[in-house]
Amino acid sequence: MKVLVVGKGGREHTLVWKLAQSPQVARLYAAPGNPGIAALAECVDIRVDTPITQPEKLRAEILRLRDFALAQHIDLTIVGPDDPLAAGIVDCFREKGLKIFGPTQAAARLESSKAFAKDLMASIGVPTATHRTFTHSAEAAAYVRAQGAPIVVKASGLAAGKGAVVARTEEEALEALAQIMEQRIFGSSGAEVVIEEFMEGEEVSLFALCDGEHYQLLAPAQDHKAIGEGDTGPNTGGMGAYAPTPAMTPELVAQAEKRIIRPVLAEMKKSGCPFEGVLYCGLMLTAQGPKVVEFNARFGDPETQVLLPLLKTDLAEVFLAACEHRLDQVRIEMSPQAAVCVALASAGYPGPVKNSFEITGLESLDGKEELLVFHAGTALVEGRLVTAGGRVLNITALADDLPGAVARAYEGVGRVHFEGAYCRRDIAHRALRPKK
Repeated sequence: MKVLVVGKGGREHTLVWKLAQSPQVARLYAAPGNPGIAALAECVDIRVDTPITQPEKLRAEILRLRDFALAQHIDLTIVGPDDPLAAGIVDCFREKGLKIFGPTQAAARLESSKAFAKDLMASIGVPTATHRTFTHSAEAAAYVRAQGAPIVVKASGLAAGKGAVVARTEEEALEALAQIMEQRIFGSSGAEVVIEEFMEGEEVSLFALCDGEHYQLLAPAQDHKAIGEGDTGPNTGGMGAYAPTPAMTPELVAQAEKRIIRPVLAEMKKSGCPFEGVLYCGLMLTAQGPKVVEFNARFGDPETQVLLPLLKTDLAEVFLAACEHRLDQVRIEMSPQAAVCVALASAGYPGPVKNSFEITGLESLDGKEELLVFHAGTALVEGRLVTAGGRVLNITALADDLPGAVARAYEGVGRVHFEGAYCRRDIAHRALRPKK
């Protein structure tokens, strides 16, 4: 069959890489793709990576892509990024009878509106941080002063994974409010904010592949959002990940299924917007059990870069089963190995960065078993591979245990070079620290 992947980053490169291994997939397309993806799929210059802050342009690109899918008789489309989901790409494709893996615009509100997600959880008793939602900065500031710190301030809308600020002081929280609501650093996504209690614990990611009623879980993973080692500094789109994470025991997974995943899927179906696609549960492992930090409505980045290399099941078959509402007939099988991903970023990320620096050393990784490179922000300019984004490359390693995967990943990182390259040197540090 012909398969189309929507997006251009490391997550989408990983999806294309995994789908290319399926005997069911005869031809792969990506829109818009990247140089790494181009080695495996035909890249189509349709910019569905346009941010939702440009709704008219994004809608026009979605319609262009739908017309392409119809003309090419695409059998299955998989959506990587959040913006086209929030803009209704799934509804648009389904109107023309096209199979597409992802949630509808209404279901994607679990990610595109933190206020919606919080209200839903409160209505059915899903464990999460206590919160208040505000549309006026003065009222939000007054609430922060009344509550004190530490406290969490979140833009309600989409913010590329950077819209949550864990404020250790009232001053930090008030500054975050000013930036989000008044300076509008996230555009219209900051018109509404959610202010939450600070939760103590370890944060993990649990992914449920859903068909509206049934679901299948991937191995639990752990992302590293902060730019600095020891989880310091501002949040990024993710500086690395590993899986499986030992903190998320089978008992805690069972709790999350019973108290979070099943109730949410049941409520979404009951309310007329069944959730189909990837339900990304960002969880805090508190003393009272797992609590929801946030939901995303798509694969995580960079968690995808460790989870799909561990997946032994045919990914195309999983996606087809989800689209045909028969996920209960699929068995997900994960490798017993460990996987680690390290993101190589441009200097200055997550702030402004300079691009177009030549990337060298990737050829030294060719042919190395259990060491993978996924392109996140690269471009080809006059035959040279250059940097073209904040996060540039993802180096993923597999090994029989986590220390081995960490060592192999950093060995790969050491072979790749570009001006200003930066990475965190402590990926998987929580799992590797000595037990008390």
